Amino acid sequence: MLIVDRVEKSYKKGGLFSAERQTVLKSVSFECKDGECIGIIGESGSGKSTLGRLILGIEKPDRGMVLFEGKNVEDRRVRSGNISAVFQDYKSSINPFFTVEQAIMEPLKIQNKSRKENREKIVNLLNQVGLPSSYRNKYPHELSGGEVQRVCIARAISAEPKCILLDEAISSLDVSVQTQVLELLKDLKRIFNMSYVFITHDLQAAAYICDRVIIFRDGQIEEIVEIEYLKDVKSAYTRKLLQSLITF
Repeated sequence: MLIVDRVEKSYKKGGLFSAERQTVLKSVSFECKDGECIGIIGESGSGKSTLGRLILGIEKPDRGMVLFEGKNVEDRRVRSGNISAVFQDYKSSINPFFTVEQAIMEPLKIQNKSRKENREKIVNLLNQVGLPSSYRNKYPHELSGGEVQRVCIARAISAEPKCILLDEAISSLDVSVQTQVLELLKDLKRIFNMSYVFITHDLQAAAYICDRVIIFRDGQIEEIVEIEYLKDVKSAYTRKLLQSLITF
């Protein structure tokens, strides 16, 4: 369903007029199947978030392409309603002047349904993420971090996308809230048969929710391994990285 095909990305290094470039992604290829959760794990600066931006169509690759159901995600029409995202910084993910209802309503506008239908759907979405319908009229500053992230998840699933990219989506939350959100994501995945691209440095979270993980090293894929075989990784770098994440 989601195919990343020989993607490369570099940025200018050393100022506006410098010809020098730093390569961030080097010939990255993988696919995420229908209903699969694939994790992307790597050290800071390994290229994980850059890859996420390419999948979302926020940036374009220098070479290669990202395809969703055979079409290039650079076309907004391919992404619209099909690919959503939940980010680490939930505080800046929602307009502070929007109520919860207004925030979730944004992606629903593309469906051309009546306001009454959308309001009913928002109530259902809030219930699905474990929030009461009375939260429709609350503002972000009136909610806890975990509650705001639940609203972000409700907004991400509102258009019933086929794929959600989660970029460090739980790392800013308390440990107890992380567990609740991971459980919620598992339930929603089962209900809607969505695919997740789960970018994280949290090995335990990845092991809990992912089917496979991609180990990133210096902008390249070091190894792809199914969760049940994490203890049998082949690369010495992967073993060292996983050990550091376990003891982190």
